[in-house]
Amino acid sequence: MASLPSGSGFTRRTVLGAGVGAAAVGLLAACSSSGGSGGGSGKAGQPLKFWNQPWGAPAFLAEDQRISAAYKPKSGFGKVQYRQVQWANFTQTYSTAVAANTGPAVSSGGGTTAFLFESQGKIAYADDLLESWKKNGIYDDFLPGLVDTLKVKNGQAAVPYNLDMRLFWFRKDLLEKAGVEAPTDWDSFEAACKGLKKLGVYGYGTYSGAGAFTGGHTLICHMINNGGGLFDGDQNVDVVTPENIEAMEWVIGLVKNGYVDPRAGTYTSANAYAQMNANKFGMIWDGAGTPANVNKTVADNLEVGTPLTGPSGKKGALYFPNNIMMYKNTPSQEASEAFLTYYYQNMKTLWTKKTGIGLPPLQSIVKAAYADDPKSTAIIQNWQPISKTFGAPGQNTVFLNVTKVDGTQPMINFAQTILAGKTDAKTALTTLQNAVKSA
Repeated sequence: MASLPSGSGFTRRTVLGAGVGAAAVGLLAACSSSGGSGGGSGKAGQPLKFWNQPWGAPAFLAEDQRISAAYKPKSGFGKVQYRQVQWANFTQTYSTAVAANTGPAVSSGGGTTAFLFESQGKIAYADDLLESWKKNGIYDDFLPGLVDTLKVKNGQAAVPYNLDMRLFWFRKDLLEKAGVEAPTDWDSFEAACKGLKKLGVYGYGTYSGAGAFTGGHTLICHMINNGGGLFDGDQNVDVVTPENIEAMEWVIGLVKNGYVDPRAGTYTSANAYAQMNANKFGMIWDGAGTPANVNKTVADNLEVGTPLTGPSGKKGALYFPNNIMMYKNTPSQEASEAFLTYYYQNMKTLWTKKTGIGLPPLQSIVKAAYADDPKSTAIIQNWQPISKTFGAPGQNTVFLNVTKVDGTQPMINFAQTILAGKTDAKTALTTLQNAVKSA
């Protein structure tokens, strides 16, 4: 499940990925109600339950509550009952409530939460909502291709809410000192790593220790960059391919040449940022919020890398379209859709007030929030269009099977094996495929 800061859909990838410190993940659960309790399906006037995750610092919760409380439903619809659901044990929180029909009418959650509940028949598809958004301008405001990533066989499982990207940053001061250019393809990336090594600096910054899934995400980035990925067109695991083997052999070569910190497989995000601050990482594969996690000197010298061109001549990377979903258990579907329309028309302050949420899904919010932020603008303009979901190369969508690879033990083991450099690519990929298939 895509979502939490540095991890899987059922972890905490997006919070940290959006530049929010670990303390934000530990926010106390908070509820604010502008209506009464609960809502059985079809009961007009009952409060609409909206459950959201702590996508940012405390400022996010305050602003999200304000937006929800300001909603003025039309006659016959209830007010919004807001609850923040913590990342710790959030899948159990949702699953227990949904099974008992005491859950929300509208919620966010992990990036693949919607697909879990869709498979159980609990999700209310958003097709009619999107049709109405084609008339009011919201639909055309989404970033290119984003809406389609959340389609399933029977309908639109959810709508995009915020994005977690995987890309690389480089230290312009260290590259200048090493006398190398910012890389644009795999060969020039290696050349930059070689130059940085002469300074005692690792060129391939990454981390794959406890609770840190970015290392595995980055390996999938390279597969996608070479025209590969984890799934075929039928959504089945298909890992041992020529494209993936070539990509992983490239990374193993970086390890063997000393361009990767030998401890990277054990590093947490905090360890990796400490290496950045110590001038030990000249480049790092991470999320959009990296500058917020390092000291000012490092942040001022960080630049967004250009998407690399792989040996196949292709560009590509991995991203996570975190989303909002609707449930069949609601006071009324019409009420759920009315609230979501209001929310999307008024949620831009979550970004313009810099509450720490991930990258926005709407072009109008990008313009409003990043007018004076060339780095975030570059990420949206250069990386989002070439990025794909976990479903690549078969499909650029999210689906139930991705829960087997998003932050799971097979992917953790795979990343740590590759970063140790004591294997060959085909063997590591075969082990991954067998483990995922038996999951």
